[in-house]
Amino acid sequence: MFELLSNYGDILLEGFLNTLIASVVALFFSTIIGTFFGVFKVAQNRILNTLAAIYIQLFLNLPLLVIVLFFYIAFPMYVTGIDGFTAGIIGLTLYTSAFIAETVRAGIQSVPAGQMEAGLSTGFTYWESMRYIVLPQAIKIVIPPLGNQFINLVKNSSILAMVAGLDLMYYGDLIASETFNVFDTYILVAFLYLIITLPLTYLMQYLERRTAANG
Repeated sequence: MFELLSNYGDILLEGFLNTLIASVVALFFSTIIGTFFGVFKVAQNRILNTLAAIYIQLFLNLPLLVIVLFFYIAFPMYVTGIDGFTAGIIGLTLYTSAFIAETVRAGIQSVPAGQMEAGLSTGFTYWESMRYIVLPQAIKIVIPPLGNQFINLVKNSSILAMVAGLDLMYYGDLIASETFNVFDTYILVAFLYLIITLPLTYLMQYLERRTAANG
């Protein structure tokens, strides 16, 4: 294993950084998109309800690989071409945002209806009540499942290896095929993934305890 690090440490580091960048970018955009569609799913506007339902059901029921391959192979046939790294980020964002939307929707619906009524009675509009009263409470409720989605996103980022996304798994496959040292290679790759996922797990556990302590 130390020989692998000595000979291939530079490309493993590149793959690790690319995995980290792809995960952070996809996490940022999927959280924003998912929150919006989660709110739209429970909105009083039927058009927004329908739009959110179509979006969520579409990406909940499509395999991640199909989404990524669409943007890597099919999409460039009609629009400008994109590389595997970008296609992977787009696929991860769309796929994960659908799960986040459902999580946020469940959190909003678990907030007592009286909270929205209280906001409306004080002169807030529906959207102001949602933003300032309901949504903050919903986010506190859904921190544990959101944390699971974030961790799943990091693990799902290995899909970039299927489209030459230059991620950690891509370089792991490359090293394994060159050295035939499959066992040590994938043990090392797994360890590098844990460097990303374990701190994220502990961070979400800390936030869960913090919000529980604050009521």
